Amino acid sequence: MNSTPSPANVHETCVNMHDDSRISFPDYTWPSGKRSAVAFTLDLDAESPYFWVTRQQQTKSLGELEQRRYGPRQGVARILALLKKWDIKGAFYVPGVVAATYPDLLPTLLEAGHEVGYHGYFHERLDTLDDALLDDYLNRSIEVFRAQTGDAVRGYRAPSFEHSPESLAALRRAKLAYDSSLMGFDHPYTINGLVQVPVTWTIDDALYFRYTNGPRDKTHPANPNAVLESWIEEFEGTREWGGLCMITVHDWISGRSQRLRLLDKFFAHISAAKDVWWATPMEIAEYHRSSANANRFDVSAHVGRFAPSVSK
Repeated sequence: MNSTPSPANVHETCVNMHDDSRISFPDYTWPSGKRSAVAFTLDLDAESPYFWVTRQQQTKSLGELEQRRYGPRQGVARILALLKKWDIKGAFYVPGVVAATYPDLLPTLLEAGHEVGYHGYFHERLDTLDDALLDDYLNRSIEVFRAQTGDAVRGYRAPSFEHSPESLAALRRAKLAYDSSLMGFDHPYTINGLVQVPVTWTIDDALYFRYTNGPRDKTHPANPNAVLESWIEEFEGTREWGGLCMITVHDWISGRSQRLRLLDKFFAHISAAKDVWWATPMEIAEYHRSSANANRFDVSAHVGRFAPSVSK
């Protein structure tokens, strides 16, 4: 017997995907004289994702580990030199275990005038953890950052740009300053009471250049000239619409010479636009909270449901 519901029955039994039905929001307003904003961020993963993914395996492979260890050894210093050339202050999101393994990282980044933020402890997927583990891993990171920097009130970036309502609640319990992981708007907003400085996959170096000769790799790294053209188009489109252009790179990927040249050209293009506000995510979050935008873009982290409940 065919149990597929008729369209009429589906309409009667479906639950709304989301309780917030708004489809119209005001334009975002940036500081005087600026039509959009741009932020440079780096997820300083080093080898932590490899150990998290293989945590239940016995592995002796050195290839990907050495590829990733290039980041702390050379990549970070070269990216810092490039940022200094363009007088750009960025944000570096560092897993707790990476900061503990390389204790000179956070002080070096702060001494250069950059922001540092949390990025999990083991680079764990937050949507796979219960409340106890969420709090445990976050508190471990906070302890490392407080010991090395003297400050615990910082921003957060979720590994793999993934959250759950429970992980957002954990960040609020810890009284963190903001999160930068989601994509519900192309400018800052507030989700479940937490300021969100949004990201985008379009300008994320891993999407184009992550390659370890492993099973996840489907093709070779992209042509950097084609990527530069794509990133410029994304920046110009975001600028036209008055949004935030969020740049996300990784120490072991964009610390390589080819990608450094790409970033150099990209920074040159952005710097020619005088109506764009270069700012760190912390500066953007603080601006959002204190501006007229603060209460205009509040949403909830309702997961929703679409599967119909049909009785035979």
